[in-house]
Amino acid sequence: MLFSKEDLRKLILPLFVEQLLVVAVGMADTIMISSVGEAAVSGVSLVDNINILLINIFAALATGGAVIAGHALGKKDTERACQAAEQLFFFVALSSVVIMAAVLLCQDLILTKVFGKIEADVMENAQVYLWITALSIPFIAVYNGGAAIFRVMNNARISMVTSVIMNLINICGNALLIYGFGMGVEGAAIPTLVSRVIAALLITGLLLKPDLEVRLRRPLPLKLDWQVIKKICHIGVPNGVENSVFQLGKILVLSLVTSFGTTAITANAVANSVGTFQIIPGMAINLALITVCSRCVGAGDYGQARYYTKLLMKYMYLGIFVVDGLIILLTPLILKAYHLSPETGEVTQRILIYIGICTIAIWETSFGLPNTFRAAGDVKYTMCVSMISMWIFRVGFSFILGKNLGWGVFGIWVAMTIDWVFRSVLFVIHYIRGGWTRVKV
Repeated sequence: MLFSKEDLRKLILPLFVEQLLVVAVGMADTIMISSVGEAAVSGVSLVDNINILLINIFAALATGGAVIAGHALGKKDTERACQAAEQLFFFVALSSVVIMAAVLLCQDLILTKVFGKIEADVMENAQVYLWITALSIPFIAVYNGGAAIFRVMNNARISMVTSVIMNLINICGNALLIYGFGMGVEGAAIPTLVSRVIAALLITGLLLKPDLEVRLRRPLPLKLDWQVIKKICHIGVPNGVENSVFQLGKILVLSLVTSFGTTAITANAVANSVGTFQIIPGMAINLALITVCSRCVGAGDYGQARYYTKLLMKYMYLGIFVVDGLIILLTPLILKAYHLSPETGEVTQRILIYIGICTIAIWETSFGLPNTFRAAGDVKYTMCVSMISMWIFRVGFSFILGKNLGWGVFGIWVAMTIDWVFRSVLFVIHYIRGGWTRVKV
């Protein structure tokens, strides 16, 4: 067996801690910003959807680089694994600078065209937050690339420690600037920028160590190797398109949420923040699936790929059941920390209980199985299913349930779970039929 249970433990536990910390800091950010006012929470939540869209693009490229490096390691070819890591770094660095410049130049156009008519105080907060956080795009792109390379070496501890440092800087900076200096959304944006700069520098420095199995060799290549980039993009681009369309769909649905007023925007933002906690075990194990299955596929052993997929999916179901059960029980207590109005709190609680139950039942097959397919290079199937499901069910039914039937923001979350059901059915069928085992990169 390529991975012992001890290997899996060393991989999954740091990933769990890393994801827990990221989500906890995100929740703490929202709580701190809520002390500034609901307009600040709404403005930051809208911009965060744009930021997540951009981060997902580079996370997809990082996944592409990690899969190619994992295949090389499965074949015991460390030379090609190092080459994949170097090209990934150079490519994401260049492309992220271009995207950062585009966001900064088109800031007002993005906010007005994407979200439509927003209340003036919400728009003001969104503009400030977007300008500052856009500067951090290249740094979070480089960090994601480096973290993916360490994970493919089965060394999730490094990315965890770097994430701890990054998020501690972020949360302490937020507390200092918001509570200590009385700043608004700037107090949340500036520490985000500083923490990402430091994380990018740390992960890059660590990857330059000569004793690593996969490393950045000196001097760093300053030329793109299009043969390697093509392989990375074969995995990363469909994955990036899938993630981008997914996030674009969410942003389009947000334009509907904004039409329901500040109460709906705030309830949606808080539900997103707390709801992300519900899938922490799933997010951690999804990253582990990429690492484990890419090595199995590189070694040509699809039997082990199936074995580890089933094992890790069992872990995912168990972890989500425990975490979601606790969150559902503690929902009234959690919402008190957000200083919500009674109306907003009631809507948010209803969403969280509903989505918690659905997450336990169907999130795993909807978002877990596709990572086995991606690790095998089968990215087009997951992209097509996800895009079709997104536009028909999540977006289409959001307007039907939320607007036409008058369910409001709760209808949008129901539409999301209908999307999950459709994905789950098709992904389970695809896994059983084994089409993903016949894809060659």
